[in-house]
Amino acid sequence: MDHVDAIGPVLVVVPTYNERDNIGPLLTKLLAMTPAVDVLVVDDASPDGTGEIADALAASDERAHVLHRERKSGLGAAYVAGFRWGLARGYAALVEMDADGSHDPGDLPRLLDALREHDVVLGSRYVPGGNVLNWPGHRRLLSRGGNVYSRMALGVRINDITSGFRAYRREVLDALPLDEIASQGYCFQIDLAWRSVTAGYSVAEVPITFVERETGNSKMSGAIVREAMLNVGVWGLRHRATQLRGLLARAVRR
Repeated sequence: MDHVDAIGPVLVVVPTYNERDNIGPLLTKLLAMTPAVDVLVVDDASPDGTGEIADALAASDERAHVLHRERKSGLGAAYVAGFRWGLARGYAALVEMDADGSHDPGDLPRLLDALREHDVVLGSRYVPGGNVLNWPGHRRLLSRGGNVYSRMALGVRINDITSGFRAYRREVLDALPLDEIASQGYCFQIDLAWRSVTAGYSVAEVPITFVERETGNSKMSGAIVREAMLNVGVWGLRHRATQLRGLLARAVRR
């Protein structure tokens, strides 16, 4: 697979909490459709046995791995733990992917192809060719609104900055201060994309089809939405203040 060979070894990081009905079908499909990648399940001590199911699948396929954490500590912390696991083992690219079946493994080669020319690639629902299936109206409005708000507040030209299906070159994650990132949920995705942009990395979007989960419960909550709105607002104000100070400094020098 040229898109993998040109990048180096790829690790797909899949955080889980109570996804026993989804993790088996996802791993089976992912490993069958993308035979040149490895996958790491990061399980937050799921009481429904998700971790044990992942262990059984990993025992039968050397490309599958499981990282067990002692408690539920949030999406952001799970991804950071997965990134560190992959970086320590020499993976050249690390991919974020949801466990609930909303991300199609068939879209992964498109992300990896784009990663040959960019540092970060987001699987976008809101670029030409992207799509969302089976989402109720209020979820569509929330997602669209969150992306518009983030784009305006931060001044970035990213259409789907909250996307949870994305790929990073290891150089990006090596350079970013992962230990400083306390954001969760949507906000974690915004945080990493924002840090990548401000650090000068090349960020691209490719179209994906997002499908609402068929089984299990969404982890979305009001607290996650509030965290994103507050943090993005603060980051945006700081960004505008920095821009203003720069303009004033240049005006004084003239």
